[in-house]
Amino acid sequence: MSENNSSDLEQQMIDLAEVEDARLQSKGRSLSQNQLVLRRFFSHKPAVLSLIILVFCAVMAFSSLGYGPIPGWWDKTHTSTGPVVDGGRPTMFQNGQILGEHPFGQTQMGQDYFAQVMYGMQQSLIIAFVVGIVSTIVGVVIGALAGFYRGWIETVLMRLTDVVIVVPLLVIAAVAGQMVGGRVWLLALVLGLITWTGLARLVRAEILTLREKEYVAASIAMGSSAWRIILRHMVPNSIGVIIVNTTFSIAAAILLESSLSYIGFGVRPPELSLGFLINYYESASSTRPWLFWFPGIFIVLIALTVNFIGDGLRDAYDPRQKRVGDRRPGLLRSLGLRNRRAEERVAGAGNAYGTPGTATHPVSASEPKGNTMRFWRKK
Repeated sequence: MSENNSSDLEQQMIDLAEVEDARLQSKGRSLSQNQLVLRRFFSHKPAVLSLIILVFCAVMAFSSLGYGPIPGWWDKTHTSTGPVVDGGRPTMFQNGQILGEHPFGQTQMGQDYFAQVMYGMQQSLIIAFVVGIVSTIVGVVIGALAGFYRGWIETVLMRLTDVVIVVPLLVIAAVAGQMVGGRVWLLALVLGLITWTGLARLVRAEILTLREKEYVAASIAMGSSAWRIILRHMVPNSIGVIIVNTTFSIAAAILLESSLSYIGFGVRPPELSLGFLINYYESASSTRPWLFWFPGIFIVLIALTVNFIGDGLRDAYDPRQKRVGDRRPGLLRSLGLRNRRAEERVAGAGNAYGTPGTATHPVSASEPKGNTMRFWRKK
């Protein structure tokens, strides 16, 4: 069964390579591997749209209030107070104005909620990306060492990985958050040091496959050091798995930070985060719902966009993940309309190339039944 699966995967890769070569030959130019990856990624419309939304949110968060010595274009800070206007209701799209004086409303103390949400999104994005980078570095190092050296090194590192996996992540993160006192950069560093396990196992599996390749044996025979082989040959050939897993780690990190801040073990005053704002203004969800909904919307939006970007990168680095012939049935297919249209197109092709009303290639009972559109596309 495994041999059949491997042969099917090899045949799929051959078919994809032939289609890609035919497209490039028809245009009279060749593309590098990185150019092909970028081309596939930008053809993934949900991923491109998600990238635009994520960049817009990040630019708006950091440019509105500024960061460090760099000033922003918004004239209020997350700590400044003022008189409460119109019960603190949002002024966005009111009285012909796009933003107004307080686009996200005001708190009970007269603080501008737009400034607080933007500042909280800054901290949440910083934590998410720092966690993604730190967990990627630790996971790649541990997975590469375990896969390359094997023996007792692999045993020790993998048993350490199993121990970290067994303990619930939220419990470890809550204890770590309590120890660092809610400071943003320390919290991000600690969370990155406990969320590397999934990538370490994936990188180990990739290294175990790559260490049997001919170019690795040639490098060993030429006297290359282990670190040179890992850094120059193995890690670059595993970059697809690493980048995709990093994006998913970022999405998981922002949800983890929001959960910790919600239960009181994450970011603490005077710092803010999106999860902290939800926790702090949860009691006002019935009287001032905008104080609860705005940070929640941004948490969901950031997590979704990062996940869609990860899906696009996964499809770009491994075209087999698109699973064109094995999609879930949509509405038309569930109603039996899509298959009927496919049969009409195949019948129309038979009328165009053969006798009227007959197919050019009669299908016997012994041939496998699959997606008719798949064979039509190959023709």
